[in-house]
Amino acid sequence: MHDDRQLIEERLQRALRERIRPAIYGAAVPLDIKVWHAPGEPVSPAEALAASYEPAEIGQPWGAPWGTAWFHFSGQVPAEWAGQEIEAVIDLGFSGGPGFSAEGLVHTTKGVPLKGLHPRQTYAPLSILGPDGAAASPGDQIEFYVEAAANPEVLGPNGFAPTDLGGKPEAGGKPIYQLTRADLAVFNAEVWDLILDLEALNGLQNELPQQEPRSREILRALSRALDVLDYEDVAGTATAARAELTEVLSRPAHASAHQLSAVGHAHIDSAWLWPLRETRRKVARTVSNVATLAEEYPELVFAFSQAQQHAWVKDNYPEVWERLKKAVADGTIVPVGGMWVESDTNLPGGEALARQFVYGKRFFLDEYGIDTQEVWLPDSFGYTAALPQLVKLSGSKWFLTQKISWNQKNKFPHHTFNWEGLDGTQVFTHFPPIDTYNSDLSGRELAHAQRNFAENGAATRSLVPFGYGDGGGGPTREFVATARRVANLESSPRVTIESPTEFFSAAQEEYPNAPVWSGELYLEIHRATYTSQAKTKQGNRRSEHLLREAELWSAAAVVAGKLDSYPYDELDRIWKAVLLNQFHDILPGSSIAWVHREAEATYAKLAEELEAIIATAQQALAGSGDAQIVFNAAPHSRGGVAGLGAGIAVGEGAAATIEGGVLDNGVIRVTIDERGLITSLYDLEAGREVIAAGSTANLLQLHVDTPNQWDAWDVDSFYKNNVRDITEVDSVEFSDADGVATVVVTRSFNRSTVTQTLRLRPGAKRVDIETAMDWHESEKFLKAAFPVDVHADRSASETQFGHIFRPTHQNTSWDAAKFEIAAHRWVHVGEPGYGVAVVNDSTYGHDINRTAREDGGTTTTIRTSLIRAPRFPDPQTDQGLHVVNHALVVGAGIPDAIEEGYRINLPERVVTGAEGVAPIVALDNDNVIVEAVKLADDRSGDVIVRLYESSGGRSRATLTTGFAAASVTEVDLLERHLADRDLTDGTVAFELRPFQILTLRFKRS
Repeated sequence: MHDDRQLIEERLQRALRERIRPAIYGAAVPLDIKVWHAPGEPVSPAEALAASYEPAEIGQPWGAPWGTAWFHFSGQVPAEWAGQEIEAVIDLGFSGGPGFSAEGLVHTTKGVPLKGLHPRQTYAPLSILGPDGAAASPGDQIEFYVEAAANPEVLGPNGFAPTDLGGKPEAGGKPIYQLTRADLAVFNAEVWDLILDLEALNGLQNELPQQEPRSREILRALSRALDVLDYEDVAGTATAARAELTEVLSRPAHASAHQLSAVGHAHIDSAWLWPLRETRRKVARTVSNVATLAEEYPELVFAFSQAQQHAWVKDNYPEVWERLKKAVADGTIVPVGGMWVESDTNLPGGEALARQFVYGKRFFLDEYGIDTQEVWLPDSFGYTAALPQLVKLSGSKWFLTQKISWNQKNKFPHHTFNWEGLDGTQVFTHFPPIDTYNSDLSGRELAHAQRNFAENGAATRSLVPFGYGDGGGGPTREFVATARRVANLESSPRVTIESPTEFFSAAQEEYPNAPVWSGELYLEIHRATYTSQAKTKQGNRRSEHLLREAELWSAAAVVAGKLDSYPYDELDRIWKAVLLNQFHDILPGSSIAWVHREAEATYAKLAEELEAIIATAQQALAGSGDAQIVFNAAPHSRGGVAGLGAGIAVGEGAAATIEGGVLDNGVIRVTIDERGLITSLYDLEAGREVIAAGSTANLLQLHVDTPNQWDAWDVDSFYKNNVRDITEVDSVEFSDADGVATVVVTRSFNRSTVTQTLRLRPGAKRVDIETAMDWHESEKFLKAAFPVDVHADRSASETQFGHIFRPTHQNTSWDAAKFEIAAHRWVHVGEPGYGVAVVNDSTYGHDINRTAREDGGTTTTIRTSLIRAPRFPDPQTDQGLHVVNHALVVGAGIPDAIEEGYRINLPERVVTGAEGVAPIVALDNDNVIVEAVKLADDRSGDVIVRLYESSGGRSRATLTTGFAAASVTEVDLLERHLADRDLTDGTVAFELRPFQILTLRFKRS
């Protein structure tokens, strides 16, 4: 037989494009159109329906970027259409894909939301267009409203080109859409079914070897279907064409076929190329779509993550909320994730990441009575090794991700595995081999999932999330109908629509001895998210530590009887705001300008509120008097003041002096040259030079930073090829006062100015460095380098509730891929007997490497990433003034790094009062760190203490309460009972494994 495959395929594509798809709708009548353009931000349906509408017509422009128009549509359904399927077809001028273009939400005449509209879902069935959303019939008059959102295509045809569309004032006022269609039309279901038959079969045969009989049989069936199709009467001959496909569609799958659990999904970024306010509307549109779709396809199961998005529905759309609750009760919509948002996991602090689970799981328990079991994080930019333990302590047992498929160098070796965290906890994890969280269930994707599954031969199951996502939209009727077609199809995987719980239960039962991956899931892309949008990151870090203080001092004041009430409501609201901004496109710095300017304003407001809460509690504790009471919220004592307590501070050492550019405090001696660079840092106690021979420290280095794509997200390894050492200096000024030796260095380069203030304090084994950057660069990356004379083959980086080690060499491709790493408050390098740490108050990105010197020594260089200047999606990223703080700590072990990291993030506070404050709890082992002290969420007045083992070894400790306690229990993150603990005279003894988290609940006497 001659090979006519290409001929048939080209024939099919043209037939679909020009003949069959246009025949989905038959007879049509236009709707009458009126419009009202909302003057500012979105308004309520009640306000919109009460507005004055003007006549409109097809082709009429509407919608300035980020604007809203309300369309009123009305008409009469032709009586002669009785017995046919009828739909309203509305095209708002859709241009991009779902979620990235204009969107609409259909409302009744009473303002009740019914169904979303997007470029792949432009219809509203007659069954919801009657009065109050009831069914209408041929002959009826209908009218409805559409709230139309003019969301611009920020990621447009020019890809990552800079755009002003990411900020409302900058985007302009010119309409960017025009109404294209508004009709009542007859829906030709048989034509629609024919299209799905053709696409399912053609997608399958394209994935099969061309010589395989099944491929050729499908090709012949497709050809026969086109032969019987009359292009002048597609609707009338669609049934005959489908009949030619019946046999090839009905053959069952092979016994060994891969089994795919299909889960409806709409990955809705809580903010990204749109602001938070638009996400609220995206959620309402998507939930309305799903609820409507489930009425036609009862087998639909839709996974809906992010408790915050459920809460938005509850707070803003009462009618949609009722539909959502019913769909959850029916099992159609399944809450998943157990987190407040799908947060970033590299950057949130330990307690904040724990609260993601607390707030997320508690919302689902309170509102639905559901204790979610799977953590759903398909799109975060890498996954901390702290997660497995937090997953378990939240009461969950499964984890799902997708993003690791984006790795640039190394293909992850598993799709189903046990993920082991830094404390040894393991969680059963799945990574869908379909390599997308927005699947369309196409033949290409299904075949890829089956071939790609790394566990083939040992396991048979994987999960596929299907539906339009990122900007929302979710599954469409086409997707669910496709799932029916491929449920049991020869040469294709079996596809079953079911819940994530059903998948995980079956997968874990089938594969009880899944392989183990130990440590973080490092994503080999998007490394610049550790640095982009510095003010957002700084706001997050500051908020986390202010919340620690607010809870600690408020709990202490209430327990001591010096404050009447604990600020439950205020702290609850503030926590939710902080957790929302940890979403994986906000905190990483990859959203539009609107999002980040709003985040900065939010953080400023939260800081003001938290400072007031802290001040109130501290003043209550200190009382009235003239003494200078120092409050120490850090877990370690300093200046004679106990950790978590307050008292009169004492001096910590001899005054630091300056002489001829040499700073000396009797502990370390620092030499600053005429360029303002550190040429020597001598540890007087160890008798050792810290700065590598021939090197200078605190050297600013400026790189050209032009990644291939994903500007705000990526820094590509070739950025290191173009570096400029900033050694030029405007001025170097030396001074000493109050025992502190100070050097102020000002440098100007290009269009920017950096002023650094170096301080050596009495008794300190560190140099404090404050860096003020007036930054006006484009596509540049600024780092500060600290080359130290330490032979280290690995570095330690603080992560949530512990630290992880990463190589400083590039022995393997896995090592080389980690050329930029994330750390929290500190990084550390060391050799046996000696180490150096760099601590910070608001930065996260680092690179650490080593080189051999001619003298035979090894230089290990710690570089901290200070600031970037990407152009997309915010062309003004980080322009302006920024102030960050670091410290170079010498002679430091990891315990010293931990202590100094807390010190720089939790500065002492001085309150004028009468007396000090004993710590609310005290520990006898410095390796055990108190991370949070608060009152119980159930408002019982119980005291919650969360602590962890910080050294990476086993630790025994005894905790002593500073209040009368009646009993103590071990609880999970949601403060639910896990085990009884013995309390003796206000003390509880315990042993912790490396990096173990322990939460204790004390009932007060």
